[in-house]
Amino acid sequence: MNNDPIYVTRPSLPDFDEFVASLRSIWQSRQLTNVGPFHEALEHALAEYLGVEHVSLFCNGTIALQVGLQALRIAGEVITTPYSFPATTHVIYWNRCKPVFCDIDSATCNLDVSKIESLITPRTTAIVPVHVYGTPCDTDAIARIADTYGLRVIYDAAHAFGARWRGRSLVDYGDLAMLSFHATKIFSTIEGGALVTRNAQLKKRIDYLKNFGIAGETRVVAPGTNGKLNELQAAYGLLQLKQVDGNIAKCARIAARYRALLADVRGLRMLHARDEYTPNHSYFPVFVDAVDFGLSRDDLYQALRNANIMTRRYFYPLISSFASYRNLPSAKRDNLPVAEAVCESVLCLPMYPDLDERTIGRICGVIRDAAGAPKPAA
Repeated sequence: MNNDPIYVTRPSLPDFDEFVASLRSIWQSRQLTNVGPFHEALEHALAEYLGVEHVSLFCNGTIALQVGLQALRIAGEVITTPYSFPATTHVIYWNRCKPVFCDIDSATCNLDVSKIESLITPRTTAIVPVHVYGTPCDTDAIARIADTYGLRVIYDAAHAFGARWRGRSLVDYGDLAMLSFHATKIFSTIEGGALVTRNAQLKKRIDYLKNFGIAGETRVVAPGTNGKLNELQAAYGLLQLKQVDGNIAKCARIAARYRALLADVRGLRMLHARDEYTPNHSYFPVFVDAVDFGLSRDDLYQALRNANIMTRRYFYPLISSFASYRNLPSAKRDNLPVAEAVCESVLCLPMYPDLDERTIGRICGVIRDAAGAPKPAA
């Protein structure tokens, strides 16, 4: 059997000649950054594609989320999840706020909304939930809590591009939503990100803040930063947008094949489909019950590595266990039992549009062999 390495993700690139044509246009204009025509075109194209009112592009999702908290003047305590990429909490810390970790529910890996209210204090100003793997949070419950206590809601929607919930883009919930356009995402500008809002005035403030606070040649209205996306990456993004629906469809077929080949493996749990939710299929996590499966998650991870198959324990360890945060009262393990259990069992399998049938079979074969499961019917 072919033993070439299988990576957990690989970017799907746009047509090279089309990108060269875009670069030629940029070379002729000599405008490389500072909100040029490709930047403006991509903002408009994304707003139309996502069905949202305002999109502000950024150099990456982390800076976008950081500016989002600044734009809403978030201070004090911010309730968030320990089960995410570290940037989610780092952004709260960089804004001189105190992260307060809330446990998750095992069915979605998102914030357990039944635990949020007990964490609210007079210093709480915002909730930063994450649509983990692009799976929707309980947006209704979070909105009710936020309205009751006068809190802002800023969604980390880094995984949620193209995902829809109850007929709306998943990034059209909350006061703000952040998207990541990193090279590993289903839609990419190589590095990049965006903030989405329904508020025109907030969009204007965000645009000032990402450009040093500059509002005119001699006017600076706020202590901003440099978070702009350049023209080369915007041009790349416009080409990526042309193929994103096709890539999502390919990933949907891959996810269906994984489900078919792994459905009968004892001790291996997969996320369930949800009503009124259209996923983007950009991740395929499985959760290993060591007793029923016969091996621990880490043993399976190593078995796959031995077969030259790269998987990722995404997210492991919890953010709350990092040296920067582990002494916070909310970071105690006893406060986060579900998050602790999920992070010890999760394994994200390879997922990208060009993953072929034979490769999927090779991955699932190693998993089935590790579990001692019989070969599936052809």
